Amino acid sequence: MTDKLFTPLTAGAIELKNRVVMAPLTRNRAYAGDVPGDLHVDYYRQRAGAGLIVTEGSQISPQAKGYTATPGIYSQAQVAGWRRVTEAVHAAGGRIVIQLWHVGRVSHPDLLDGGAPVAPSAIPAKSRTYVNGAFLETGAPRALTEAEIAATVEDYRKAAANAIAAGFDGVEIHGANGYLIDQFLRDSSNKRTDGYGGPVENRIRFLREVLAAVTGEIGASRTGIRLSPWSNANDVGLDSDTAGLFGAVVDQLNAAGLAFLHMVEGQTGGPRDWPAGGIEALRARFKGVWIANNGYTRDMAVQAVASGAADAVAFGKLYISNPDLAERLAQDAPLNPLPTAGLYGGGAEGYTDYPTLAQMPAAN
Repeated sequence: MTDKLFTPLTAGAIELKNRVVMAPLTRNRAYAGDVPGDLHVDYYRQRAGAGLIVTEGSQISPQAKGYTATPGIYSQAQVAGWRRVTEAVHAAGGRIVIQLWHVGRVSHPDLLDGGAPVAPSAIPAKSRTYVNGAFLETGAPRALTEAEIAATVEDYRKAAANAIAAGFDGVEIHGANGYLIDQFLRDSSNKRTDGYGGPVENRIRFLREVLAAVTGEIGASRTGIRLSPWSNANDVGLDSDTAGLFGAVVDQLNAAGLAFLHMVEGQTGGPRDWPAGGIEALRARFKGVWIANNGYTRDMAVQAVASGAADAVAFGKLYISNPDLAERLAQDAPLNPLPTAGLYGGGAEGYTDYPTLAQMPAAN
């Protein structure tokens, strides 16, 4: 009998051929103008065996950028570049959504024409970002004005429209890992005293407006979101009531009728730690498709989907060195070892040169 992990799934308007998802992976290989190029076409086409590909985070505006050579989705050249990617993935039988990204304060003036990063509040992140080949301390941010918040919401709407124009099957809003939406949500990083700060209802307002803008443009059935409630990624800090905050967030997602919720369980890229019952309560509360993420092995993923703890499982690091990961997992085949170099920046080496099972030398 086929494990449920390898059976089809419908997420809103998106039909997945299996429940193995490729998680977003920043690889810093965008071309001039932050445009996807030939490397991206090859990279994503190689991984079209996934039930769903979530692209690397792609900035919704020049101000949203936080790392060198990350792709955007706000210019016509970027849309054209991404269209080549989506056409290649679709021709290979895959489904692909783009992750809409605004880093907020996790940036550096060298990436912003000398300007300061923006955030809900002028609180620096004790974090580092990748700038022209080196990891540098993030710059001190300034607080967004209400007019700028409205303009940022509009940037999300335009980016969603551009995503559909580029041929994507939908979008994933990046609400995780200490970036702008996450910064607004938490009282550790949001100290505003206007309608976007203070009580939980106010801190959720920015997310609610982004959801309305994106779903109003492309439909809720093509919109998902990523969250990381118990992660301190990029020094965002934990909210004073994480369970209460993210319970209210999930209620907003249910009201919006999203296609899926992509949940980082525990610390992003780190321990799978959270208060007893915390993730489980959010899972029970969410009414849509739940994609679990963070440190899953094949056995863990099979069990999670079989038990109903997740509807699908996203894999990040394993997809770097295993372009045919879904196929390998289905066959319970050996995996290529994880890379130790070439993660950020560079060319084809360490990016598109990992062998598939079919390309592996035959065993003696």
